[in-house]
Amino acid sequence: MNPEKFPDSIRGINKLPDDEKLAIYSTLIPEWVFTDFGIDPVTHIYEGHQVIHLVGHPGSRAMELSVQRDTTDRDPLFYINIADTFNNQLLVLLVVVNDPNSPRFNIDVDKQGNPTNFGTTGRNIPAERAAMNAGLAPGQVRQGLRAFKRSVPIFEDFIRRMGHDMFFIEPLAYHNAIVFERYGFSYLRGLQEMKRIHQEFQPGGEFYQRLTPDNPFRQPDAWQTVRKRAWAIHDGILGHPFTGFQMYKRIGIDAGVNSFPDFRW
Repeated sequence: MNPEKFPDSIRGINKLPDDEKLAIYSTLIPEWVFTDFGIDPVTHIYEGHQVIHLVGHPGSRAMELSVQRDTTDRDPLFYINIADTFNNQLLVLLVVVNDPNSPRFNIDVDKQGNPTNFGTTGRNIPAERAAMNAGLAPGQVRQGLRAFKRSVPIFEDFIRRMGHDMFFIEPLAYHNAIVFERYGFSYLRGLQEMKRIHQEFQPGGEFYQRLTPDNPFRQPDAWQTVRKRAWAIHDGILGHPFTGFQMYKRIGIDAGVNSFPDFRW
């Protein structure tokens, strides 16, 4: 196999022998994961345990790669899920980077221990309030490592080596979309809705008028920042879930999209 060139699909990579497949997918792991957390970049071992795990079965159009700091950790340090679309494009379904040393907030399970699926099928309000007050955004169980900016070039190189000039990503929440904008992404679907959301959060707008001191997720100042808007949207201020958005990134190109002028986190 040409060391500069990868198969042009996830399904194609998944057909390869396990060692070749893992070697390719491991290029998605940023170098700081190894250096900062003492994981061997060749053997993928930390303190005698294999801490990098791959799911990419032959015949499958999807892959999942996760890195644990320690085998006892409940959450991955790094996680990525990529799939082929039906027209042979590449879709990043989920990227997670957790700070394993930060406090954990159990927003991912309700009081009965049932999964909340990022708050779409249930909520743990006390945990969400605690997470929000600790500075987290919706969907975060732990503080992140502010590593997305450093990760984008790694994704781009991976996509380039597969012979593609762009990839797609689906923001799961409002703040994700804004962050993706700031790192050069544009919208396949959802830009006009993002602009409308910004407009209606302005004083006098529909969402601005739904802010109230009686609701911790919809405080009167929530319109001013990305994170507080995201919590209000998570709480249902739009009247419907934040869904239907799809974004894309062209390799080496900043689309210059900005749906939140005078951005404040």
